[in-house]
Amino acid sequence: MTLGIAMPQAGSFEDEHRRPSDDSQNPVTAADLVYFTSTSGYTGRFVEKLGREAGQIPLLTSAPTLLAQRPYVLVLPTYGGTAAQPGAAAKGAVPKQVIKFLNVESNRSLIRGVIGAGNTNFGENYCLAADIVAAKCRVPVLYRFELMGTSEDVATVNQGLEEFWTHQSQKPA
Repeated sequence: MTLGIAMPQAGSFEDEHRRPSDDSQNPVTAADLVYFTSTSGYTGRFVEKLGREAGQIPLLTSAPTLLAQRPYVLVLPTYGGTAAQPGAAAKGAVPKQVIKFLNVESNRSLIRGVIGAGNTNFGENYCLAADIVAAKCRVPVLYRFELMGTSEDVATVNQGLEEFWTHQSQKPA
């Protein structure tokens, strides 16, 4: 679903965030959940409530890029709010740190799904970053939650991830 937003070619993000030439300094994660949380910490608090191992994309774009070692589901917030014209919020909706992470081809090749965090006050742009990443990476949006999520969101996501990974493991190679 693109919400009427012109999407760049699948698999490409902004050119200014390229893979670092020396990966030896980069943190790695073998978790099947990777997330980005802004300074507000809402998405991070939701992930903590899940009680699952998770890799965190660094807050600063100047920090070394996290490298995923296995297939994962990405949890991310949407930046921005309402746009003056339809589609205008799309340019800044995906955090630059997530763009940098996904511009590492090995990270992009391992993404299997997206969970979006947002604020319903954003209207039609609610969880827009999840929709953008899912479209560009050709993976499903698995779930959307508001702010830090509710206890029902936590239970639903945990159960959904168990079912998702079980289904993924049963797919033929």
